[in-house]
Amino acid sequence: MTTNLLEFDLDGLCAYCEQLGEKRFRATQLFRWIHQRGASDFEQMSDLAKSLREKLKARAHITALPVITEHVSQDGTVKWLFDVGDGNAVEAVFIPEDDRGTLCISSQAGCAVGCRFCSTGHQGFSRNLTTGEILAQLWFAEHALRKRLGVSERVISNVVMMGMGEPLQNYTALVPALKVMLDDHGYGMSRRRVTVSTSGVVPMMDRLGLDCPVALAVSLHAPNDPLRDDLVPLNRKYPIEELMQACERYLEHAPRDFITFEYCMLDGVNDQPEHAQQLVNLVRRHGGGRPWCKLNLIPFNPFPASGLLRSPAPQVAEFARILTQAGIVTTVRKTRGDDIDAACGQLAGDVKDRTRAAERMAKRRTITIAPAP
Repeated sequence: MTTNLLEFDLDGLCAYCEQLGEKRFRATQLFRWIHQRGASDFEQMSDLAKSLREKLKARAHITALPVITEHVSQDGTVKWLFDVGDGNAVEAVFIPEDDRGTLCISSQAGCAVGCRFCSTGHQGFSRNLTTGEILAQLWFAEHALRKRLGVSERVISNVVMMGMGEPLQNYTALVPALKVMLDDHGYGMSRRRVTVSTSGVVPMMDRLGLDCPVALAVSLHAPNDPLRDDLVPLNRKYPIEELMQACERYLEHAPRDFITFEYCMLDGVNDQPEHAQQLVNLVRRHGGGRPWCKLNLIPFNPFPASGLLRSPAPQVAEFARILTQAGIVTTVRKTRGDDIDAACGQLAGDVKDRTRAAERMAKRRTITIAPAP
């Protein structure tokens, strides 16, 4: 069986080339051909010795994930469904904007966290993706878009690990993939332009701060433990106070001087004025009295199994006003790609669930507003 070279960061590729009797600089050349130029045919790699190319043809390959479908939204958003085998498929989304091109990448086939408002969570969990499967989404999207647009410069400027799955529950595959994105011989992205989103896996947040600090987004979605326990079940293991302390620790290493908190606006559930005031109090209890976070309010994208509805625009505006008036930087996310089910919380792919998620989540369908303390 041959090896897919997308599985390696630069250090891993150097070790692989050493096994072939090659020096480190050859691995760097190969790395550039793969990630900067999008080459998959070793014969294209003209500055590699012919002997190395012959070794690689016999033992290695560079292969993207098969594309099952591609959908293009009216706003230019592109969603791909990739086949990862055994009946599983994952989705990635490219979001073009005037000043950036952002790719949203999946880290797992499904998700074991089971957030009430997330379509992926309702599908359950099958398996972690490998480093190569994570990177293959970026490799394919970057070079396919370059060909489509007829450009040679980089199209994707930002990556957000906000697709299917909880990235920090796939840590060993995630970190090498992040290193390729950051490597000057790879995609050369700034740490500020690579974001990992987490529902709050506290121990791995601490490890990421030490191993590969990039921008961090935390899926908060509730200002108190009873409500968050229901919306984000991981909160029962790592409650809000532990999560906030982990965020403060992460700031010591982060490339930005703030953490982004994602907050999905659910009609009559977490969007009341008392919830906004609880958020204000929560933020003020942490951060040492300085501005240390941003709140990103996300319009919910309804799907039938959730039993939830999107907060009305006036309610979202009032919620944002309370936060802003308290001095918290607050934005309302613009919905992109919802006509092709590519908006936040809508990525579902196709997962052979091993967790009986639908059965478990059906039992949690009823929810009440948690009162302000």
